[in-house]
Amino acid sequence: MSAIQKFEEIKAWQKARDLTNEIYHVSKKGEFTKDFTLQNQIKKASISIMLNIAEGFARKTDREFKQFFAYAHGSCAEVQSALYIALDQKYISQKQFDILYLKSEEVSKMIMNFSQYLSKSLKIK
Repeated sequence: MSAIQKFEEIKAWQKARDLTNEIYHVSKKGEFTKDFTLQNQIKKASISIMLNIAEGFARKTDREFKQFFAYAHGSCAEVQSALYIALDQKYISQKQFDILYLKSEEVSKMIMNFSQYLSKSLKIK
C-alpha cells in the first residue's frame, strides 16, 4: 500500500463528502427547510466528518490523526441521530433515511477500520 499524500485520497473522506452532499440535498426540500435548527445541525455534523479527517491528516502526527478520526466518528453518530429526528418529523422518507443511514454507517466503519489500522501498525493507544 502506498502512502497517502493528500487527505482527498482517504476513502473515508471521499465517502463523507458524498454523504455531506446528500445531506445538503435532502435538507433543501419541503418542511426540512423550515427547521433551521435541525437543518443546520445535521449539515454541521456531516461537514465535521470531512473536516476532522482532513485536519487530522494535516496534523502530521499519528496520535493526532487518530484523535481527529475519533472526532469524525462521533460526528457520524451525530448525523445518524439527526436522521432519526428528520424521519420522525417526516422531513425525509423511510427510504431516504435508510440510504443516508447506511452511508453514514459505511463512513463510520471506514473511520474505525483506519483508526484500528493506525493503532496496530503504529502502536498508538
